[in-house]
Parts: sequence; structure tokens; C-alpha cells
Amino acid sequence: MKVILGVAVLALAIIASYPVGSTELANRLLQDDINDLAAQLETRTGYGPSKSDDDYRNAVVRKATEHGIDLQPNQVTVELSGSAQESTIYLAADYSVPVSMLGFRFHLHFNPASRNSFRY
Repeated sequence: MKVILGVAVLALAIIASYPVGSTELANRLLQDDINDLAAQLETRTGYGPSKSDDDYRNAVVRKATEHGIDLQPNQVTVELSGSAQESTIYLAADYSVPVSMLGFRFHLHFNPASRNSFRY
């Protein structure tokens, strides 16, 4: 009986933690994508055209959508500074996700950002 009760409690804990765990995972994946976008060397190396704030903003929104995160362009911060040869890029997003867990509903707030301003 104790084994059955233990398995039931473990299963309930796993089921209860899934909504939070999946949103945390999606945020971590978006965090990695933001770091990758901020670290791109296209502009400095000349392999691609210079990107505007809107290009970076739309790229972050597109990556968020790939991870199931509903993100609007006004929730993304883009700071570009410096010249094309010495540019610095900072990217951040600010959003909340509603989570339902065992009859409770709450919001998790996330603010993924590039680790540092990437300087080329």
C-alpha cells in the first residue's frame, strides 16, 4: 500500500510540475536564442547587411514563437550602439505566461536578455 501511495504522490508531483517546467524550458531556449542573435558577427565581417532594431526585434519574436511563447514586438528591447565596425548589441524580452496547475492559475514572469552587450 505504501508503494502505491508513493508512486501516486510521485506521479502527482510530476503532473503538477510539468506546466511550470515546460514554460521554464521554453524561456531557457529563448534565452539561448537571444544570446545567439546578439553575438552574430554578420555586420562586422561583411557577410550580411546591417540589421536594424526592427530586424532584431522581429527575429526575437520569431524565435519566441518557435518555442510557443506569445511575444509582441513592443515587449522586446533592442539597443544598438557604435559604428558598423565597432557595434554593440543588447537584446531583451519582458513577458508573462499564465500557468494552470492543479486548479490554480498564476503568471510566471520572464525577462531573458543577452548576457552582456556583445561588442564586435
